[in-house]
Amino acid sequence: MKLTAPPRKTKSAARGFAWNGIVACHIHGPKTESASALRELSAVIGAVQAGLPFAEVEALRAGLDLPLDRLAPKLGLSRATLHRRKLAGRLTPAESDRVMRYARLLGRAVEVLEGEDAARRWLTRPQYGLGGAVPLDFAETEAGAREVENVLGRVEYGVYS
Repeated sequence: MKLTAPPRKTKSAARGFAWNGIVACHIHGPKTESASALRELSAVIGAVQAGLPFAEVEALRAGLDLPLDRLAPKLGLSRATLHRRKLAGRLTPAESDRVMRYARLLGRAVEVLEGEDAARRWLTRPQYGLGGAVPLDFAETEAGAREVENVLGRVEYGVYS
């Protein structure tokens, strides 16, 4: 994939892009030509910088099968902030970045473990390769998320973890 600077977009163009389902694309993979464009780095960066629509939080919640009150702290959102974002319909760029982090991990787990149910179970249970930590808890920081991805890579290649 060629790395380029994100194109200049107006807020309305970025909003239109975000509604195409960035979270769903990461979890389920691209189903159409337009969905495959969601994986392009510059497009994702532009959407995150503009702030994802709140619908992406709902898509992530459904993908992880977690109640919002358990997902919100992982995204760095209090109940009050979550309510404000829902009313406003849009996340901040930092919140959007955290949504993308968890969508990326869920998508990788689905790919490695060959199913959404197996991925959800793996992400919500303590893992030996993480010193007994739960992957979703471990991934609250970017460094932790990278380590979860490393463990998934070892699982994929059959390395005991």
